[in-house]
Amino acid sequence: MSFEIRERDVLGRIGRFETKSGIIETPLLLPVISSTIQLIPPKRIQELFGCTALMTNAYIIRKHFEDETAEKGLHTFLDFDGVIMTDSGAYQTLVYGDAEVSSKEIVQFQEDIRTDIATILDVPTGWDVPEEYARYTVDETLRRAEELSEIKTCDDISWIGPVQGGRYLDLVAHSAREMAKLPFELHALGSPTPVMEQYLFSTLMEMIMTAKKNLPAERPLHLFGAGHPFMFALAVALGCDLFDSAAYAKYAREGRYMTARGTMRLSGMRYFSCSCPLCGKYSPGELLEMEQVERVRVLAKHNLYVSFSEIRLIKQAIVEGRLWEHLELRAHGHPSLLSALKGLSKYKEYIEAQSPMKKRSGLYFFSSLGLARPEIVRHKKRLTERYSPPKTRFLVLVPQTRVRPFHKSNEYKKVLADIQQNLGDVADHHVCIYAAPFGIAPIELDEVYPLSQYEIVTPLDLETLEYTARRVAEYIMAVNYERIILYQDVETWKGMIAAACRQACKKKGTPLAVFKR
Repeated sequence: MSFEIRERDVLGRIGRFETKSGIIETPLLLPVISSTIQLIPPKRIQELFGCTALMTNAYIIRKHFEDETAEKGLHTFLDFDGVIMTDSGAYQTLVYGDAEVSSKEIVQFQEDIRTDIATILDVPTGWDVPEEYARYTVDETLRRAEELSEIKTCDDISWIGPVQGGRYLDLVAHSAREMAKLPFELHALGSPTPVMEQYLFSTLMEMIMTAKKNLPAERPLHLFGAGHPFMFALAVALGCDLFDSAAYAKYAREGRYMTARGTMRLSGMRYFSCSCPLCGKYSPGELLEMEQVERVRVLAKHNLYVSFSEIRLIKQAIVEGRLWEHLELRAHGHPSLLSALKGLSKYKEYIEAQSPMKKRSGLYFFSSLGLARPEIVRHKKRLTERYSPPKTRFLVLVPQTRVRPFHKSNEYKKVLADIQQNLGDVADHHVCIYAAPFGIAPIELDEVYPLSQYEIVTPLDLETLEYTARRVAEYIMAVNYERIILYQDVETWKGMIAAACRQACKKKGTPLAVFKR
């Protein structure tokens, strides 16, 4: 078994995971298939959506079809020749109490039915539980994980090591660290469903990031129960590789129509916003007039179209290096998602360290939310740790221009002419651009990615203005010049750059000259 990462952006990655039934590409959505009531048969899902993998519940299959599935094998039983992941019955434990099966029995059964990706019988933490119980779920899950090597007999099944702990992040970290020591092929974050059902995406973000930081990067991470497309971008950007979804069917039964921005009630709709074959064929009114069984089936198919489409959009965004932009777009679909994105700044240093250095395209900067993105964090870090300015006497600060790289703009040429005419030898002057969202861009670096490869929304918001001003002040405090010369753009910068320069120069004891551009 192996996981090969082909493309990366933020913490998202396009990867190839090898199983005994074939190679699957991540990020990947696995529709959950009921062995008792198949709303859409697995083979039909494969034909309609190019589905390469699905998930089913080994506990329920064992309870109702044990002998038949063991005899035929899981792939024949479900009539699906792709990759199959099986859950162990942990969800039944969470909802109904203890499952009527032992850890050893469910491991052996998953081997008997020849699944591709299997899950140990973990103990889900759940949501509203005391810390003492949460600790028990972590310890018991780890105990069962450790005994797997003594129970299993097949070497061609990929096993999932679940991470528990729920909202207790210290327990999540402990669970992840201990699971990482065991020879699992991939991991999964347990107990996220109640968090997602309550739209507690900031909490979910903390849970995922805590697990991610303590798990091996070379192992895929599965997010149990993450079935709604409007949160896929957040989960992928946080480093989740696999998702399973029963929501497409559950929502269809409730008359709910999925979109990449949220969910709508069919009864309240006059128009479909989707262009899938079903939405092009029927109107909301026509769907409401259908027999319930057929209406549910049509809605379920639409929900899968939207879900698979969103995964493909995310993968293309990773290829283009625009996952952050896609994440911002989706985050504005719900306040809780936007809150989670804002909270991501807490982990910006970790995300920067894991993100690629180069991309195929420049970046779009929409608002101060983007200040946490890896390119911005990396520029600040490298300017502080790796950059040494040339040995000149004077620092000249010039506002950013629309033309990039900056040294090719007419404004820059005018500044050079002004220096030569009024300030002395150009060689004595080091020119730096003050530019949002980076802060300081030394002119000799202005073609280095992404200092010239970006577009920004104007007028700048207050947080971005403040951030840029702080970076300028920090640079002045870190370098030694005989004098600072500021060309001020009052209209764009509202006097904030000048104020930051005055304060820094006063502390530093460096003379400051201010000119209006």
